[in-house]
Amino acid sequence: MNKLSGPLVDSGSSDTNLRGIAPSLEKRRLRAYVLLMLFDAALINLAFASAGLLYEGYWWRAQNMLAAQTLLPVYFTIALYNQTYGGRALDDWMFASRQALTALVISAALLNFVAFYTKSNAEFSRVSVTLGFIFSAIMVVAMRRLVPLVIARYWGGRTSNRLIIDDGGPSFALDNSLRIDAAEYELDPTSHDPFMLDRLGKLLQNQDKVVVSTPQERREAWAFLLKSTGVYGEVVSGPAHSLGAIGVHRYEVQDRTTLVVSTGPLGFRSRISKRLFDIVLAGGALVILSPLLLFIAARIKLEDGGPVLFVQRRLGRGNQFFNMLKYRSMKVEQNDANGDRSTARDDDRVTKIGAFIRRTSIDELPQIINVLRGDMAIVGPRPHALGSQAGNKYFWEVDAQYWRRHCLKPGLTGLAQVRGHRGATAQEKDLTDRLQSDLEYISGWSLRRDIEIVWRTIFVLRHDNAF
Repeated sequence: MNKLSGPLVDSGSSDTNLRGIAPSLEKRRLRAYVLLMLFDAALINLAFASAGLLYEGYWWRAQNMLAAQTLLPVYFTIALYNQTYGGRALDDWMFASRQALTALVISAALLNFVAFYTKSNAEFSRVSVTLGFIFSAIMVVAMRRLVPLVIARYWGGRTSNRLIIDDGGPSFALDNSLRIDAAEYELDPTSHDPFMLDRLGKLLQNQDKVVVSTPQERREAWAFLLKSTGVYGEVVSGPAHSLGAIGVHRYEVQDRTTLVVSTGPLGFRSRISKRLFDIVLAGGALVILSPLLLFIAARIKLEDGGPVLFVQRRLGRGNQFFNMLKYRSMKVEQNDANGDRSTARDDDRVTKIGAFIRRTSIDELPQIINVLRGDMAIVGPRPHALGSQAGNKYFWEVDAQYWRRHCLKPGLTGLAQVRGHRGATAQEKDLTDRLQSDLEYISGWSLRRDIEIVWRTIFVLRHDNAF
């Protein structure tokens, strides 16, 4: 286990000092899954070719190779759903072999079932196809046995990032993990300081598991904070009810028990499908809307000669800061970088072209670039400026659940927006209505719901509260 320490960092220097303490293994794992799929495809084809060569004297027999090609789509469909290509499959070759064989047997049974009812199995050599299945099973298992050896050789045996946050609780150790001292980084779970939350978010970036050891009186605060950052989090010991624990993990060697208090809102496959949806939609929108984007940029520039874009720091996923892009709609000298003053109807700060693009939501279109960068998603809770207030209170002072909306990437649009909850937040209810919709969206995410929200957004682009 490695010990990390470092000086106190403020918001301006946190990127340099905090980012990258944990290298991203997620992309590496994704590449490993793709390679495993490619090897499986090659091995299954090789198995059926070898069976044909052994039994019939030639491997290119059309029926035999057709069986392999028909098998593969069914096999991959089942394998992707039974965790044949999951994180545990990289650590445990026995588990990986069992899941791969299960997928192979089920796909073989389905293939035989379809062939029987279509009366096409008579065209295949039963011995050759059976040998193909047997050879496939042997080769796939052999490949799984090699995976841990390759990982030990090139990854140092490490397939996940684990972080322990020591906040003065019981002693705790975890193999292949990093450890940080909460006091050295001034991490206070009871604080609602956005800069502290940004600092914590950068420390948690790329972490697959976070374990916090803290005194009993601070466990509930840490549990809430971990839920808000969208990571898999555990708190050493503590009463399950007050922490909202969703599971228990016992570490036999140390005789320690941790409570699983957060897992993140989306699984690996869901994150991939959501990201692909974002890239396809944002990329297509950028191409289709490019004439409009250029025209609006020219109009803004011609009106007063100022910059086209307005860049504002906002809180994103994991409570981390990011620079959100908008078309500038206010006079240069009256831009509100922190969002301390909500825009009002007939606001004297808004330019002529600014009034139009705000009323039609065109000012938000540059955030397509934020989506392609990965800072934002097409659909998600809308990001707010740091100085935003409701009823003369900061948003997190109105309801501490506000931080939980940051466990997903912020969106160009969201459930709150299509329900009409947008515009100025003059009263606390203006925020709580949005917050309720955001938390509902997070708890019930589905790709179908994202598509539905995008469709509904078309009909609310122009809104009475958009000024």
